[in-house]
Amino acid sequence: MTELLPADPEGIARAAELLRDGALVSFGTETVYGLGGDATNAAAVAAIFAAKGRPKFNPLISHYPDTIKAFEDVTPNAIAHSLAREFWPGPLTMVLPRTAECRVAMIAGAGLDTLAVRVPAHRDALALLAAVNRPVAAPSANRSGQVSPTTAAHVLDGLRDRVAAVLDSGPCAVGVESTVLDLSGARPILLRPGGVTLEAIEAAIGPIDDGATDGAMRSPGQMASHYAPSLPVRLNAETAADDEALLAFGPAPRHAGTIFQLSEVMDLIEAASRLFDGLRWLDMEGGRLGLRGIAAKPVPETGLGRAINDRLRRAAAPRG
Repeated sequence: MTELLPADPEGIARAAELLRDGALVSFGTETVYGLGGDATNAAAVAAIFAAKGRPKFNPLISHYPDTIKAFEDVTPNAIAHSLAREFWPGPLTMVLPRTAECRVAMIAGAGLDTLAVRVPAHRDALALLAAVNRPVAAPSANRSGQVSPTTAAHVLDGLRDRVAAVLDSGPCAVGVESTVLDLSGARPILLRPGGVTLEAIEAAIGPIDDGATDGAMRSPGQMASHYAPSLPVRLNAETAADDEALLAFGPAPRHAGTIFQLSEVMDLIEAASRLFDGLRWLDMEGGRLGLRGIAAKPVPETGLGRAINDRLRRAAAPRG
């Protein structure tokens, strides 16, 4: 039976106790709800993979209450220190070399010599991480490949009885996962667009590369088919067919069927915060009505639009 805990001192203390005991606890951050486990406990990390049905070659992000704690398990360079000063706490994940004394279980990093670390910008998450006093591995709290959760109810819909507790801190403000930068090589590489925009990062540290490194999957969110609803997704749709639901962006289109509006005023922040809610709702309604798919209107490839389009491309990728 999954406990639903309020995000008050008693609820946070209970969630921390469960995590220290090796149980899984979902908790809200500014991005999405995470499925947390003690990152130093290999059995707890394995339980995360089992609960999600997650491929074990997809590394997890370890979460910390502050920069000092985060940098105890990795070796930061000058760029990492600069980015931490600018964006932490916040929706930025850095991939850095593990230290020889790294506390995080190797399974959490998929056996790589690097580790993805983040300090979230969320009061309840930071209080929980401080109470646990250990790194917490936490991918999004959904079954692998399905739509990421942005409310406690979403977590319970997908993972009820697979998780010991959900710490309910309300809806997530950002609504897409963190940006992931690989800082383990000679040049920074963008592995996943997310809540911190490419423009903001380049304003802080200069141009960065975009793309994979050596073929090793160094962060979450790099699988081709990911964030996928049950219904197939058709991208860059100007209109939807009669048997398709519509994920809209911009002025309301002429479509008499099932519509979810990301942002009528084309606000990318609003659209990002509503994306997973929209995919989840259209998938449910479309399935109930017997529709054959979801048509997604185009979103600009700028700012948070990059993160939105990244999620939509993965949602639309061929299932394998």
